[in-house]
Amino acid sequence: MKKTLPVIVILITLALFGIFAIQVSWFRNVLQVQEQRLFDNITRAMYSVAQDVSTQPSMGPTMRSNRRPSLQLPHDNFPMNFAKQATVAQRFTDYEIHDKILKALIKQDKGLKKLDFEFGITSDYDDYVVEMQSKNFMSLILDSTRARQIVVPIAGDNSNYLASISAYENLWIVLPDFKKQLWRSLTWLVIIAAIFTIIILAAFYLTLKTMLNQKKLSEIKSDFINNMTHEFKTPLATISLAVDALKNEKVQNDRNKMSYFSGIIKEENKRMNKQVETILQAGLMERQDIKMNMRDIHAHEIIHTVMDNFNLQLQEKNAHSELLLNAANDNIIADEVHFTNLINNLVDNAVKYSKENLVVRVSTHSTGKNLVIRIEDNGIGMSKETVKRIFEKFYRAHTGNVHNVKGFGLGMSYVKTIVDAHKGKIKVDSTPGKGSAFTIEIPLRKD
Repeated sequence: MKKTLPVIVILITLALFGIFAIQVSWFRNVLQVQEQRLFDNITRAMYSVAQDVSTQPSMGPTMRSNRRPSLQLPHDNFPMNFAKQATVAQRFTDYEIHDKILKALIKQDKGLKKLDFEFGITSDYDDYVVEMQSKNFMSLILDSTRARQIVVPIAGDNSNYLASISAYENLWIVLPDFKKQLWRSLTWLVIIAAIFTIIILAAFYLTLKTMLNQKKLSEIKSDFINNMTHEFKTPLATISLAVDALKNEKVQNDRNKMSYFSGIIKEENKRMNKQVETILQAGLMERQDIKMNMRDIHAHEIIHTVMDNFNLQLQEKNAHSELLLNAANDNIIADEVHFTNLINNLVDNAVKYSKENLVVRVSTHSTGKNLVIRIEDNGIGMSKETVKRIFEKFYRAHTGNVHNVKGFGLGMSYVKTIVDAHKGKIKVDSTPGKGSAFTIEIPLRKD
């Protein structure tokens, strides 16, 4: 796993970079194609509008002359200003032109329905005089950086002579913030691409996280096996020595020695049974098969009992305890056995990971709904990494020698399980070299 994991991470990372590079190249091509497609569709729509407005009959004054069936040119003295066709601005309103452009765009491509545009009509006859324009046409036509423009000619109706010699006009359309509108036309494509990219990244993250968890579990399993081997090896060795001693004739003839060595075997057997029970209890917790016998108890009585049981250990370590049981109400609904074990494990943890002049302080106070129990010490403390992982099953804080403190790393996991089973909360505060504090909140008994 140690050698394989870095290789897998490197390969997946390279694959992700390759996918991103292909996506960037693909997006560039899509943008170019979409830009050209957008321009082609708008241009086609503009030509259809130009043709439409050029072929519609003039609303202005026209002059007709008597003509023979055959085509003849007008007399030289024919007044040309009367022959000029009425301009688009004279025949249509700006609203009508806007409506024609919008309908032509939608007919060409329904995706252009929300296209933002401005338009104008100019005349070549009078040196590009603007005959008609939308509100922001003039301001946008000068913006060459963000706006794009398309110009198409409006030719007269060549079916009659008078229209063909009319003024030549141009239809302009200006697209403000063109790049923004281009990206907006690709919204769904971008969203879908982003979703799949996130899925790929999430899959990579979950894969990496799973592999790291497997690596961590493998390390925890190895530590657990080592700890279990050490925990069972010591009592087995002691029992073996005691059995050998019992075979000695001198010991067999001495009832006191027989009783002494038999007692050692019994105590070590109890110790091994307790360790086996701890492992079995961990299995029950994992399957959530642990059964709770909830009843009305007073937490202060449990705390006094637990601390009395630790008096001998505290004396051996030249340590002492302080009880500040200030809770006005200590009446809770709890499983007496498991709640006792909970307090016992926390105090035992403080004693195990201690230094000289250890002080274990247990204090309580009550809020409106909860009993708050705080167990603090001035022991060796814990690092931030240990604080984050303290309630993980089989996790044990490294103190230089993995076997200098006995246990399987199940005590704190058990504590968290019992607190959760009582619908409570637990919080840890710790500073290396200064000590740790566990704060538990357990719901008070409701009247």
